Formats: sequence, structure tokens, C-alpha cells
Amino acid sequence: MESLSVSQKMAQAQDFLPINGTDYVEFYVGNAKQAAYYYKAAFGFQSLAYAGPETGVKDRASYVLQQGKIRLVLTTPLKSDNPINQHIYKHGDGVKILALWVDDAYKSYEETTKRGARSYMEPQTITDEHGEVKISGIYTYGETVHMFIERKNYNGPFLPGYKEWKSSFNPSDVGLQYVDHCVGNVGWNRMNDTVKWYEDVMGFANILSFDDKQINTEYSALMSKVMSNGNGYVKFPINEPAEGKKKSQIEEYLEFYEGEGVQHVAIATNDIITTVRELKARGVEFLDTPDTYYEELFDRVGKIDEDVAPLQELKILVDRDDEGYLLQIFTKPVEDRPTLFFEIIQRKGAKSFGAGNFKALFESIEREQAKRGNL
Repeated sequence: MESLSVSQKMAQAQDFLPINGTDYVEFYVGNAKQAAYYYKAAFGFQSLAYAGPETGVKDRASYVLQQGKIRLVLTTPLKSDNPINQHIYKHGDGVKILALWVDDAYKSYEETTKRGARSYMEPQTITDEHGEVKISGIYTYGETVHMFIERKNYNGPFLPGYKEWKSSFNPSDVGLQYVDHCVGNVGWNRMNDTVKWYEDVMGFANILSFDDKQINTEYSALMSKVMSNGNGYVKFPINEPAEGKKKSQIEEYLEFYEGEGVQHVAIATNDIITTVRELKARGVEFLDTPDTYYEELFDRVGKIDEDVAPLQELKILVDRDDEGYLLQIFTKPVEDRPTLFFEIIQRKGAKSFGAGNFKALFESIEREQAKRGNL
């Protein structure tokens, strides 16, 4: 089994739940209007759609942003007794919904709930003058939700209930293309149960596994398993803390998020050097990497197309697997709670997740933890 490539392991996933990719990622936030401005100004997202009191939605406001194939939904409640407010009070701003684009939202719900998924939303068909969308939803780890979105009979801006959102503030994009993967953090001894859930309920395959012997530093460790659907369009690495001398980044996340949830969203680009340079110019903060990381870079990863100088300048990491190499970099947390962050990734054939960078990455995270007094 271990000798199989990542692509061969993906092919072992069951196909009872065809998924075409990530439809959108929805964040529950304290102030969606201001969060939308941040993701436009800093990350180059474009205004797409809006729902709120002006569109007949009385309990919340939602702003939809787009760049490439990525759609972010930023939702804020309008009154204190709204359940969304309870979510924000407990977890802070964070990802609530990982929505999946499917061919059949009713069948997706039926197939997953009969395999043990807990219902979040029974299948329903929503309509407006642009057509119909079929939606349903199930819970995954923590309070996180997978929505199933079937939109083949719809040509509106986003979903029924939303109107086109036009703005005079339209920063240029930074080359972000699609969601590569979304990582979830689960509690102690919870990873195997979560992996089994994705295998049994969603038909996913475990394509990569890393234990605490592979992912460790002097102070902390974690374990990780990567779950993928059959075509590889949707991948969910799952992290669990492991014993170490000090508190791991996963423990810090669980403490401040107050539960299990999405740790980071990885977004693909075709030109990571240009993308990261532009993001930095707009104020996005990234983790630092010591210059010593780059001294033997080519010895570790072999020949690559890029010069080392801009990679070192921007602190971009490089790793190789049997199928190619990848370049990646991680932002600092994008809120004051040390929880959610983003990864920018460019794949040059590699199907893996940068295992060779784990030590450098986690030492960098630990330096930030130490500044916060949470190591």
C-alpha cells in the first residue's frame, strides 16, 4: 500500500459521491462588511453577490467574493440572539461551511446520511428568476458543515436570495486560482475516528499519513492524515496533536478556537513569486523562514525552475515528491485569535503536501507561539 503513488491512492476512493470541487467557503465573522473589505484589499478578491435586509434576508448579511474559481462567503448576524452569534462568541471569526459542488445534492445527502452523517440541512430546492439550486448539508468535525450544492439549472450571480454586488472599490486580483485543500484540526485521539468518517460517510481515501516521528520539533509534535475524493478535486488533511515538551500549534488552535475546526485554507496560484510579492505589498503577513533553510535547498529538492534568490527573499518553501515539486508559504493567523490562516501553494507536478518542510514550518510557527506566550 505504501508504495502506491498519491494518484494511485486517490483512485481507490469510492465514487458514490461525485464531487466537482469546492463550491464556496463560508466564514462566520463579527463584521462581514469590514471583513469583505480586508479580503478585497489584501487578497485581491472581487465583489460578486450580497444577501441581507435589502434582499429580504432579515437575520444576517452575507458578502460573496470571488477570485479565479474561489468563492468566499462572509456572513455576520444582525442580532445577538442569532445562533450565528453564538458560533462567533465561542470560536471567533472562522470557517463554518465547506461547500461542495455536486451533480445531485439530494442523492449526496441520502448517501451520506444513510452511512452515518448527522444532518445539518435536509435537501431543498431554492429558486429565483435565474433558476433553481438544490442544496443540503451534513456536519463534519466540530461544528463545521459540508453543504452539497447542485447548480446546473442556475445562472444567477451566486444563489437565490443573493443579488449582484457592484462596488466602486475593485482592487486587482493577485493570481489566486482555486482551493487546493482545507485542513481541519481535531482533538486528542480524534483523528482516526475522523478519517474513518471520511472513508465511510464520504467515500474518501487516505492518500498520505504523517506521524509524530515525521512532524516534530524540539518542543512539539502532531499527526496528520490527508483525505481525498477520487478525482482529487477535494482534499481534507486532518491534524491531531501529539505529545511534546511544550504546547503544539494544534493545541493552541483547539484552545483558542474552543473546539475542532478548519485550521487553514490552501489556495493555488500559477506564479507564487508574483502572488506572494503582491500579497506582502498589500499587508498580508507571512511566517518567516531562516536564511539557513535556503543554503542547501537544491541538495534537498533537486533542480527547480525558479531562482533561489526570490524564494529566499519572500521566504517561500520548496518540497519534492515522486511526481514533481511544490512551492508553498503560510500566512500568520488572519485574526487576533491564533486560529485560521491561509496557505499559498504552487504545484509543479507534486501531489503531496510539503512533508519536507514540516520541521522548518513548525519551528517558524513555534517562534510566533512563543511571542504570544502560548508555546
